[in-house]
Amino acid sequence: MIHWLQKETGGLLVLCGLAIAVLLVLIIRVKLEPFIALLISGLVLGLAAGLPVGRLVGTALKSGDSILETGFGGILGHIAVIIGLGTVLGAILEASGGAEALTRRLLSTFGERGAPVAMGLAGLIFGIPVFFDIGIFVLAPLVYVAARRGGRSLVLYALPLLAGLSMTHAFLPPHPGPVAIAGLLGVDMGWIIVMGLACGLPAFAVAGILWPMWIGKRVRIEVPADFVVEESDHRPVSLGLVGAIIGTPLLLILGATFSTVWAPRAAVTPYLTFLGNPSIALTIAVLLAFWLLGLRRGMTGTQLAALTGASLKPIGMILLVVGAGAFFGKVISATGVGAALAGTLKSAGLPTLVLAYLISCGLRVAQGSATVAIVTTGGIVAPLVAADGLSQPRIALVACAIAAGSIIASHVNDGGFWIVSRYFNMSVKDTLRTWTVLETILSLVGFTMAGVLSLVL
Repeated sequence: MIHWLQKETGGLLVLCGLAIAVLLVLIIRVKLEPFIALLISGLVLGLAAGLPVGRLVGTALKSGDSILETGFGGILGHIAVIIGLGTVLGAILEASGGAEALTRRLLSTFGERGAPVAMGLAGLIFGIPVFFDIGIFVLAPLVYVAARRGGRSLVLYALPLLAGLSMTHAFLPPHPGPVAIAGLLGVDMGWIIVMGLACGLPAFAVAGILWPMWIGKRVRIEVPADFVVEESDHRPVSLGLVGAIIGTPLLLILGATFSTVWAPRAAVTPYLTFLGNPSIALTIAVLLAFWLLGLRRGMTGTQLAALTGASLKPIGMILLVVGAGAFFGKVISATGVGAALAGTLKSAGLPTLVLAYLISCGLRVAQGSATVAIVTTGGIVAPLVAADGLSQPRIALVACAIAAGSIIASHVNDGGFWIVSRYFNMSVKDTLRTWTVLETILSLVGFTMAGVLSLVL
């Protein structure tokens, strides 16, 4: 029986299905940390598929080229610096009051009637360098202020902000999911930015503007009576300065991507390629933030060092999850499961982009973590992408489809669900009616845009 599973296409697919089932049981029922569950599932799949132990985990004398180490090391070498620098950049923007300055300026520009749109734009812009939960923590008080002044449901102001934060978290670097899937699929980060914006912005418009306008009239959530507006002790920050610091790494990365496409032999291209490397671009942005938002505004080197250290502490588990997911994907490739799946799909006529979305959706709904859904799906479909010989833009669209699937139907097994419920004074029922539907709309529209673009590129 085991021999048949190791050799036949159907058997390999069954083994893959069983490994994913083990993964979900370990996360959902046993409550193991996802990175441990991914590690165990990858080892089980490798051993069941007959991979030699030396190739899987190495030997006492030689382990550096094992699947375990190359799986972890390969992806972490790609993403660790990017995620770390992005986290530090977001922490400086938060500590300097840049988010507050941005949001207050947008609110004053759009006025009372346009306050929901202002909150959505604040989520989009501030969400680029800042994790989803940090964005809520920093901006939620301003949502309360806008809702109290406008006299309408808190839902109308909170959902646009949440849509902006969620879109950037799912589709744009330097967030862990987009960075990880770029490494797993081998696509340039510039194309991830371009296609992430092309798929994510329409999704934000529908989920973050149209949906709140409709549901905000039907779900009435009041600002808590004990909410008190606290005066900020931050000195005013220039909105242009905040925008320039956030935009600098994106423009540098895009410059490198398109210089290699449009002028690969131009004298300036090597310089643009260097500056547009994501690690270099983010280092430049962090140094600008240290100087312009830190030292020039009275922060000491010691304070900046403490801020940097504190901001980096939460990313350890994220990196472990991504590394374990990459190992799981390497095992899938080494066992021949990827090739078997590719052959099955070609005979069935199901496009890789559609399969990637469906797998990501299933993993998201089952276990709740968007990051686990992304890295697991990336490992499964990476051999299919390689076999299809897709161009960089089309690979980026597959990445967007995976990202879209990873945010669908947020419910009670997702930590983000409870953060939204707690911060915006909503019951479980109201959170399901507002936030869960928002995430599903964001997912469906983002995937639809990826599908449409894949037909014309």
